[in-house]
Amino acid sequence: MDAQGRGRADNIDPADQWVLNPDTGEYELQLGDSAPQQSAVPGPRRAARRAEGAVRSRTGAPGRGAPEAPGRDVPPPRRRRTAPEEPVPGRRGRRPAKKAGKAKKVVMWTGGSMALVLVAVAGAGYLYLKHLEGNVDTTDVGTAGASSFRKDEAFNILLIGTDKRTGEGNEAYGDKENTSGHADTTLLLHVAKDRSNATVLSIPRDMIVDIPDCDTKQDDGSFETIPGIHDRFGYSLGVSGRDAGCTMRTVHELTGVKPDHFMMADFNAIKTLTTAVGGVDVCVEKAVNDEKSGLVLPKGPSTIQGEQALAFVRTRHAWGNEGDLDRIKVQQQFLASLMRQMSSGDTLTSPTKLVKLAEAATNALTVDKAIGKVSTLKDIALELKKVPMKNISFTTVPVKDNPAETKVHVTVVVDEFKAPPIFDAIKNDISFTDVKQKQKKEKAAVAARLKGTKAPASDVRVRVLNGGAADGSAQDTLNWLQLEKGVNKSENGGNAPADLARTTLEYAPDQADQARALAAMMGLSGAAMKPGKSVTNAQGLPTMTLTLGKDFKGAGIPLTGPAKIDVKDKTTADKVQCAS
Repeated sequence: MDAQGRGRADNIDPADQWVLNPDTGEYELQLGDSAPQQSAVPGPRRAARRAEGAVRSRTGAPGRGAPEAPGRDVPPPRRRRTAPEEPVPGRRGRRPAKKAGKAKKVVMWTGGSMALVLVAVAGAGYLYLKHLEGNVDTTDVGTAGASSFRKDEAFNILLIGTDKRTGEGNEAYGDKENTSGHADTTLLLHVAKDRSNATVLSIPRDMIVDIPDCDTKQDDGSFETIPGIHDRFGYSLGVSGRDAGCTMRTVHELTGVKPDHFMMADFNAIKTLTTAVGGVDVCVEKAVNDEKSGLVLPKGPSTIQGEQALAFVRTRHAWGNEGDLDRIKVQQQFLASLMRQMSSGDTLTSPTKLVKLAEAATNALTVDKAIGKVSTLKDIALELKKVPMKNISFTTVPVKDNPAETKVHVTVVVDEFKAPPIFDAIKNDISFTDVKQKQKKEKAAVAARLKGTKAPASDVRVRVLNGGAADGSAQDTLNWLQLEKGVNKSENGGNAPADLARTTLEYAPDQADQARALAAMMGLSGAAMKPGKSVTNAQGLPTMTLTLGKDFKGAGIPLTGPAKIDVKDKTTADKVQCAS
């Protein structure tokens, strides 16, 4: 019997057994002396012995007690006598000459006091009890995702909220014709390698995309290939038997960013998680009375949970032009508020809320097999914990009306000009919280690096490398420089050691005039110019290095630097906003 079961058997709230240790800031599971202590916390016998050792170290010596009962993970309390006992006048018992210390209860330490849960109809949990692992369902997505979670790398998790009608009170929601549910709410979570920032990219469900062929695992262990279609993004899940792996492949096809893992939940996630934390604070600019969703809220701030919270994130008619894009903005505001509540002191210092939160989160989740273990989910949550709230950005895939719809616009398509820079920023681990500042710095860098004298073309020495451009780009550029620009002291250095997202020109300080001349010829931005070291060319002379990156458009085509990112609709998790 675990701690949860034991608490119920003794009419004890299991959360009351977790006590905050003021010296460490961690929670201890403390069990009474008279109660059976069978499997107080699921875990290896070694962990129990470590806890016993901690008790012994505080009492000063190994104690004497009953032998460990078979099948127990945590041994019963052990006591020692610190000095001979002396009679107690007027009593039959004896009292110890000295108090034995505070270590009367066996202590099992949790992994920490932080439970950071990220949910937007989908969610993730900080799981600190082993038995919770059984609550989580898993799906084998094959090569659509990563084979394991890497704590030392940037990672992408696809959060999927379905419109599946399972759960009490959900019969009126979602798609009654599709029992498996569609990708109703989808967010791509990117966490930076250095954990300084994270980006949450919302993907509109009614966006027309190419859904590629995908392999889905069948009950007999075989894989069935489902043909691709050109349709709404939401149909990447559920239709024709598509699973979350198909949604992951669709996101990769759309953005160029490959999701490493997925987490999926249905309507119940919002209801149970908001109830577990005691409600989520929201704000509306005007009073809401939406008959279709049943949402009724006064103007200003409110605290919502359960059915009311679900109505808040599902209604379209209460916001803006009553479309899905306005609902997405409100869902982002709701998610930010939920994250603030879950990481607040009110939640983290409440064992009752932590237990309820862990139960609710794990019961709500379906994940890929690579992260289905409790230890892996814990690792993910701990990595998320490192990201400051102010550096968690929310944005949406830029879209425009579907040109194929001439009368009534009900679907959208990707904006081919505004979307690529956002996709590239995520792919290249660029923080959206720093975008505006970086753009200002880049502008200053352009002015500073391009300002000054330029060497004549005949004095420019450069080695050209291919660092991710199309095959033959280095030779094409060399030919162009020599034949069209007169840069005859140039050479083809072959392939670069590694591919680069953007073209760069590295030069020594005394080659600045040559760098400015070459930048002017090729249309390089100041950001592409990297002061550094020179290399030696075939004639033994110091030479600059031009590495053609994936952004290279072809010989003679100017490179104007990285496109600016449209961040006007961006918000961050620390900001409180009112829905409108």
